[in-house]
Amino acid sequence: MKRKAFGRDAGLSLRMFFTSAMLGLLYVVFAVVLFSVLKVGLAPMLIIVIGLGLFQYWTSDKLALAASGAKVVDESQAPELHAMVERLAAMASLPKPRVAIVDTDVPNAFATGRNQKHAVVAVTTGLLRRLDPKELEGVVAHELTHIANRDVLVMTVASFFAMLAALITRFGLYAGMFGGYGGRRDNNNQVPVWLIVLLVSMITYAISFVLIRTISRYREYAADRGSALITGAPEYLMSALQKISSQIATIPQRDLREVAGMNAFFIIPTNWRTATAELFMDHPPLEKRLAALAQIAREMGRAV
Repeated sequence: MKRKAFGRDAGLSLRMFFTSAMLGLLYVVFAVVLFSVLKVGLAPMLIIVIGLGLFQYWTSDKLALAASGAKVVDESQAPELHAMVERLAAMASLPKPRVAIVDTDVPNAFATGRNQKHAVVAVTTGLLRRLDPKELEGVVAHELTHIANRDVLVMTVASFFAMLAALITRFGLYAGMFGGYGGRRDNNNQVPVWLIVLLVSMITYAISFVLIRTISRYREYAADRGSALITGAPEYLMSALQKISSQIATIPQRDLREVAGMNAFFIIPTNWRTATAELFMDHPPLEKRLAALAQIAREMGRAV
């Protein structure tokens, strides 16, 4: 297997393409319905949502660091971590990202940044205390694969029309409640425009919610695979995932709530034990991730 594949294999790539195509088709239908039904008022909303999307994408690293309380550190503050990130980034043919540390006992890590030149890899102090160097390498390589695959860009684009649908749903609801555009019926007793827009937007948001989480799960599988290929040792990431998940269960709920807003970014969400259908999860179930890594290890001829 080629290390520069960055976690992609044929089956996974096909599933990601099919899911992305379904999401794109959904948005095309959504746009056609809106432009045919909603004659006015769409342009201002598009400007607002595009502006929000660009702002979110352009400031993604700053927003994520601020939300998590992460502090960017230089080589003098974390020499071993910097050396590890630099070496693994070179192995992945990536420019070295900035390094940040989150002062929390919750063991976790994430990567963010609008592109490979403006990326950040962040780890928590709890993670640094609990993992041995090889396990930490597996986690860092996972986050570097997210950077290599431009996952921040992918998820921002995937979420764009979901944001638009949510905004229009709220706009349509207010319009209907307060007699806004199209709120009155015409002489033929047709369904009011606001109700059509509201229903279409709600359906679009619900379907896109599921598809976006499906894409997110696929990208976690890809990042796990990328870690295995970069390090050449998937068993270390497997050990890290098991250790992180088991240690999260010992963290007080108060501490977990403080970082819960970063769950979509974390390598393992703090609520991973919460019973919910896989369809609505943004990370794959832990047992499936471990099984996929075990299969990669067998393909590489490594014992697990």
